[in-house]
Amino acid sequence: MIIWITGLSGAGKSTVAGHLLSQIKQRCKHAVLLDGDVIRQVWADQLGHDLLGRLKNAERVSRLCAYLDQQGIHVVAAILSISPEWRQWNRSNFSSYYEVFLDTPFEEVVKRDSKGLYKNALAGNLKNVVGVDIPMPTEETWDLKISAPEVLQAPQTISNIIYNHIKDKIF
Repeated sequence: MIIWITGLSGAGKSTVAGHLLSQIKQRCKHAVLLDGDVIRQVWADQLGHDLLGRLKNAERVSRLCAYLDQQGIHVVAAILSISPEWRQWNRSNFSSYYEVFLDTPFEEVVKRDSKGLYKNALAGNLKNVVGVDIPMPTEETWDLKISAPEVLQAPQTISNIIYNHIKDKIF
């Protein structure tokens, strides 16, 4: 199964995904975490964060997930995922796909802005920031949407919500 966790930068995707992977690994050792930012580092090729770079990164993560899926490895993917086309590709090409949208309020991701993305984008010093000058898609492609107040809870609590929705599908 591929569990695809999406949301804005600062929504908690990576942290929640890490907790979810730990829960899955308690029952199944064949599981990995793929993080969109880490995939960029793995390929070390300096993909931009413009629309083209983001689409290329989404393609890489999707194709890597398909490869792992074919080998029976479960994947928890934490990726911003602004491409409805790639999310549809995932649904059509993975043996089992579950999409989660962490609908963290914009004000909250701005408060969590550890990378300074929103601060710089809102000041006009940075371009290509999803939620500022690149819109976050609103197509309802997800299987589970976690919004406030639940999405503002501790990452482990959010992970438990997701785990409770997928455990019968994955094991």
